Amino acid sequence: MLKVSEIIVVEGRYDKNALSQVVDASIVETSGFGIFSDREKLELIRRLAEKRGVIILTDGDGAGFIIRNYLKGAIASENVKHAYIPDIKGKERRKNAVSKEGKLGVEGMAPEVLLEALRRAGATFEDGQQSRIVNNITKADLFSLGLSGANGSAERRAALAQRLGLPSKLSSNALLEVLNALYTLDELRSLL
Repeated sequence: MLKVSEIIVVEGRYDKNALSQVVDASIVETSGFGIFSDREKLELIRRLAEKRGVIILTDGDGAGFIIRNYLKGAIASENVKHAYIPDIKGKERRKNAVSKEGKLGVEGMAPEVLLEALRRAGATFEDGQQSRIVNNITKADLFSLGLSGANGSAERRAALAQRLGLPSKLSSNALLEVLNALYTLDELRSLL
């Protein structure tokens, strides 16, 4: 089991349980939307982010992105890394029905998918190695590639996200973060 230096922030206890079976890390739950009214927990996450850095790992559905964006706005950007799980259709074992959007959440992901999401986010593992490679894809690059600011850019982003196994709800800014974590500009051009 790999040890992760950063604090990992997830939505709930089932996400925490799934992740704790994959990595040895400090994991904090937001209690879903409970984070919006829990000032003490938000302050704790801020302090942890300043001390050790945090990795936000939420579900790829609408609720997960609302929670992610709330935390993103509440924590200094230099202390936050974002891990994204792919859009995979399905139902978690413990649930009677599929989710509203029909996607698996963090708790439903295979261990290797969770580990890969952390690697892509740039998690610092026990050996001190940081897996993220810093690239220089810019907003201007997304614009020139037709992925933002043009007619049909949202559809092109969604198609690219689907092809790469990324969440379909990524905004152009979120897509930029993910692409910089995963690809060089030349690799992105070849993918398109």
